[in-house]
Amino acid sequence: MPNSEMRIAQLDDDRLAKVKALEDELGYCIVAVEHKFSLASLSADQVKKLQAAEEEMGVVLLAYEGN
Repeated sequence: MPNSEMRIAQLDDDRLAKVKALEDELGYCIVAVEHKFSLASLSADQVKKLQAAEEEMGVVLLAYEGN
């Protein structure tokens, strides 16, 4: 696996306000992460497997490639 790093983004007041406004508009919580990775391009079968694992574990999973 490539050496990559993923962490919660440190937002300035302006960007934090934009995220909070988007949360209010969508009615959901949003997590901002630093862009230190690229999401993987998954096949339909891979997406199904990822979604099944999410359902089983009760979490949100992201497949990503290191930059």
